[in-house]
Amino acid sequence: MIVTAVLIFLAIFHMIAFDELKTDYKNPVDQCNTLNPLVIPEYGIHMFICLLFLLSGSWWTLLYNVPLIAYHVNRYRKRPVMSHHGLYDPTTIMNADELNHAMREGWIKLAFYLISFFVYLYMMIYELVTNTA
Repeated sequence: MIVTAVLIFLAIFHMIAFDELKTDYKNPVDQCNTLNPLVIPEYGIHMFICLLFLLSGSWWTLLYNVPLIAYHVNRYRKRPVMSHHGLYDPTTIMNADELNHAMREGWIKLAFYLISFFVYLYMMIYELVTNTA
């Protein structure tokens, strides 16, 4: 659950960064240099959670997370050609379609992580109550 809270924080940070880009508060180069190093850790944390679900045999939660993992792998595989790791290219991020796509992606991931957090919280409480009785 703590790791899911970190993913929620990262999603919120991305949303704030995209909003700053949309309102021209920040330079796109600086913002992309801030966001790109966070992409691999976010994907790694999410895959680590799924690895834990796989090892514990929690198949339903693993199945619940597989579509987002597939999206992450596909998104990273089709990232723009850059000299460093990351998804966001400063030359195209200010394009209205790119920025709207990034905002929409951020909102969807935030909703997914929030729902996941509460599902995991429910599952933890359910296990605690049923195992102690």
